[in-house]
This record gives sequence, C-alpha cells and structure tokens, in this order.
Amino acid sequence: MSRVAAPGGRSVFASKIAYDALQVESGEESEEEIQEEAPESSNAEEQAKPSKSAIKKAARLARIERKQQQKAQARAEARAAKGASATPSPSALTPQTIQSALPEVAHPSPPAASASSVEEVARSVPPVAEDGSVVSPVPAAVSKPVEPNGTHSKANGHGNGHHPRQVESQPEPAVTHVSAATSTAHLAKEVTSPQPQAQKVQAEPVVPVEEKPSTLPSESSAPPPAVDEEKVKKRRNVLERVVWTFIMIFGFIGLLLLGHAYMILLVMVCQSLVYREVTALFSLKSVDSRDANKSDLKGKDPWSKTLNWYFFAVTNYFLYGESIIYYFKHVVFADAQLLPFATNHRMISFTLYIIGFMGFVMSLKKGYLKQQFGLFCWVHMSLLIIVFSSHFIVNNILEGLIWFWVPASLVICNDSFAYIWGKLFGRTPLIKLSPKKTVEGFVGAFWSTLLFGVVWGTIFMQFNYMICPVHDLGTSAFDSIVCKPNPVFVWRTIDLWRPLASVLSAVVGRSVTALSYAPYQLHLITLSVFASLVAPFGGFFASGFKRAFNIKDFGDSIPGHGGMTDRMDCQFLMGVFTYVYYSSLIRENNVTVGGILQTIVSGLTIDEQLELIADLTRYLEKQGIAIPR
Repeated sequence: MSRVAAPGGRSVFASKIAYDALQVESGEESEEEIQEEAPESSNAEEQAKPSKSAIKKAARLARIERKQQQKAQARAEARAAKGASATPSPSALTPQTIQSALPEVAHPSPPAASASSVEEVARSVPPVAEDGSVVSPVPAAVSKPVEPNGTHSKANGHGNGHHPRQVESQPEPAVTHVSAATSTAHLAKEVTSPQPQAQKVQAEPVVPVEEKPSTLPSESSAPPPAVDEEKVKKRRNVLERVVWTFIMIFGFIGLLLLGHAYMILLVMVCQSLVYREVTALFSLKSVDSRDANKSDLKGKDPWSKTLNWYFFAVTNYFLYGESIIYYFKHVVFADAQLLPFATNHRMISFTLYIIGFMGFVMSLKKGYLKQQFGLFCWVHMSLLIIVFSSHFIVNNILEGLIWFWVPASLVICNDSFAYIWGKLFGRTPLIKLSPKKTVEGFVGAFWSTLLFGVVWGTIFMQFNYMICPVHDLGTSAFDSIVCKPNPVFVWRTIDLWRPLASVLSAVVGRSVTALSYAPYQLHLITLSVFASLVAPFGGFFASGFKRAFNIKDFGDSIPGHGGMTDRMDCQFLMGVFTYVYYSSLIRENNVTVGGILQTIVSGLTIDEQLELIADLTRYLEKQGIAIPR
C-alpha cells in the first residue's frame, strides 16, 4: 500500500485493486471518454515521436531479421503447438509481420501482450510529473500486435486471445497518476525478462523505412556469381551471330553453285519473309468504342491476312510471269498449253487484282474504316518496295549470275568494312538515325569497297557460268556452258603514253607499252561507288522505320541477326540500280529465236505461219542443209 498526494489535497490510499483501476488500458475507455480527452493526447503524441537513430536501428534490425523469417516462424509455430503464449523475439518482427498486425476494426478489444523491440519499450517509459506521479503519453493510434503464429496473447490474464485482434485509431487519456518507482521497475522488468502474461505497451506510429540490400553475412545469403551474366549473354550472342553468318555465307555459295533456279527460289523466300515482317507492323484495332463492343466486330479481324497475301500472290504472278515470258519465249510460245497464258498474261493478272479489290471493298466495316484503308495503302507500298525490287533482282539473275552475285557482295563488303573502320577509328557520328555509324567508317568502307569490287568482279568475269544469260533453268556450275559473251567482258588493250610507259617500265623492270582492261572493270567502279555512297541509305531508311515503330529489329527470322528485313534493306536498293544500269547501258538488244517466235505466234495467222514454214524449209534445202523429220 502506498500513499499518494492527490491534486485536490485529499489523501488517497491506493490498494492493489485501486492501482489496477488507475492503470490505463487501450480500448477500455468508452467512446465518450475518448472524445473528451482527445485534445490532451496530441501533446503526448508529439512526445512519443521516435528519433532518427531509433528508426535506423529498427530498419537495420528488420533487414537482418528478414532473412531469418522462415526460421522464426517455424519456432513460433512450435511454441503455439505447445500452448505457449510467450512474447515473440525481435527476430520474428519483420516488416511483413508488423504490417499483418495492423488491421482496422470498429470495436475495441483487450490489448496484445508483446513488445516489438527494446527501443520501443524504452521509448514507452513515462516521464515523472512535479508531484511525483508518472505521466504516460499515449499516441492517438493504438497498435495491437498479433503473435507470429497467428494466435493472440492474453491481456491481463483475461481470455486466451484467439479471436482476431484489430486496431481502432482513437485518442487515449494523456496523463495517469501512478507511482513513479512502481512504473519504472515494472518497465525495467519488461525489458530484461519478458513475462508470459500480457504487457501493456503503447505502440508507436509505424514509420515507413526504405529497405536496402543487406551486406551482413547470414545463413541464406548466396555467394555472388563468379561470372557476370551480362558478359555471358553478350558472348553467347556474338557466337550465335558468327555461326549464323557462316551458315548464310556457305548456304548462299551452295545455292549459287546449284543453278539459277535455286537462286530465284532464295530470292522469293527472302521477299516473303520481308513482306511478312513489314506488314506485321501494322496492327488493326478499332478506335471507335461504340462499334468495338458490337457482337459482329468484337474479336473478329475484318481485314484478315487472306487479302494481304492474296495481293502478294497476284503481284508475284504478274511480275514473274513477265520475266518468264521475256526470257523463255522459245519455250512458252512453242508449247500449245502455255500459249493462252502467255498471250493473255496481263489481262489475267488485271482480272485477279480486280477480284481482290472487290473483296477488300466488301470487307469494309464501320469502326474499322480508317484502319482498313490505312492497311490497304500499307500493303501496296510494301508490294512496290519489296516485290518489285525482288522482281528486278530475279531479272539480274536471268541476265547472268554475275549481275546478282557481285552487287550483293559489294553491299556485304561495304557493311563489313564500315563496321571495322568505325570500330578502329570511328569518332564522328554520321547520321542521327544510326548513332553507331561514323564518318571514318563510311569513308574507309568507300575505298575498301572500291578496291574489293574491281578485284572481286575481275575474278568472276572469267567464268561462262557467271556471265552467260540463262537459257535453261536446269543448268548448274558443274555443267559445261558456252555462250557468246557480252562485249563488256571482252579484254581490250590500250596504248600507254610514252613518258608514262617509260616510268612504268623502269618501275616494273620490263617493257610496258600497253595496258589490258575489260569494260566491265569500269562498270565495277560505278557499282562500287553506288554500293558505298547510296546503298547505305537503304539501311538508314530501315533504321528510321524501326525508330518510328520503337523496335530494335524487324523480326527474328535469322538468329543473332534479327529479321530478314534487317539484312535485305540495302540489297533491294542495290538490286534495282543494277538492273536499271544494266538494261540502260550494257544490255544488247539482239534478235533472238524467242523474239522471232513471239512475233510469229502473236502476229501471224495459221495460214501465214504454214506459208512461212514452207518458205523456210525450201530455203534451207537450197543451202544443202538437211532438215530433220
């Protein structure tokens, strides 16, 4: 029993029962008492604000103990199985358990009986008033923690606390007058030896703390990886790129040796992949929310891929039909079954296109009109850039493999040397669309490609298989081919100026009076200049295209290299230039058997054709030529 002087001057003899009655329990006051004493709790809340050092200690403790959470939970479950309701150790108080212990309800309940840490208990020591009593600051929000094993501890020996524990943020009485010595001893006992009974601890406001990766050693901390994953991934990509580069080179050479038909097939496969990658960039989605929810439009693509590929097939039929009729007149016009298709080829092609156009108009639906017309234009531009360019490349093959092989090699050479010189000496950016391109690489690739082109073309112009126009698609590099070469492949001699001849003779050590050359070598210089200065802009165009759609590659058709479009961007431009240059300045328009046969079949009647045959037979007999029967 202790004697306490009350503020009113009366003596109050506090017994054990009176002392327990004076203690303030969170949740025991009625709502009216809480509302009346709310103004006094604000000052107490300010006094209970934790310091920065305490916050840092709590954060460090949480980081260390987070990794031991599973072990602590296992221990807590074991204690729960034994019926123990001891206070949880600090190692079990992780940010997850603290967060799970703070739900909200409207009904107060007896407080929990566990202290979060030594710092929280120390901060809960009440100050001593002037009259010797203890002032207990109580924050506005009272926390009721939950045991780690999911059960609640006893409060003041009443109940086992198995019902859900919840929190109500209500103001508490700010001051209670109790014995200072008794309160201090009671709190010290809580710090040193946790009791199985519930402890009355005031919970402080939860302060969010940013967690940082722990650098302290622990049981579950794994050793750092020996090799950086980024370097491993980079080496793997480089290896994959190198392997597929050699696969493409040797595959290309193998198809070249097999013959013209395989090279044409290769071009068709490449153009199909490029067309697929480019048209796939256009996504068709309805922007009209009123029409998007309709049952006939929802989940249905009115502009299906069928029409896309229909126009692709019709365009190829028209272009490749023109090439076959032009280069194989002696076969097409001599076959009675192919003759109707050859004479009416353009009309058939136009009819097929009109069918596709009518199908497009009939597929128009409200809510998709803008997207459908946009895709219609997109498809036709893709056909113009991709399919027409591929058609010219096929014509180069039919004119002679050298007109396809050498220009394609020049583009590859220029791209490779631009990368090499840029890596070695590159300092000045060339164009913003391709930040990795440098002026030094561009200039170095120009001179390297110029020298490579003259040497490379001179080597292959010596083989009839490379320079002869196609006459039979079944021909390969292993067959003997004889043809009259184009005059540009015929060597010529030019007399040197005498002072220059004297200087060259002195340098070489023998008499040099003339210089041999082939006109094709001069054309090689032109092709090399175009491949170095103009063809790269096809790559810049593709780079801008990818930036417009915010993509790195057009696809993944070639492992390590991206899509087929990424490899063919410069080849299309180079192929078109080669065909235009060859057909304008190099091709010889001679009279051929196929051309005469086309004129006879399409321009003469049956009677006139029979008359021509009789006259031609009579002419050959007079010349002593036996006509096979």
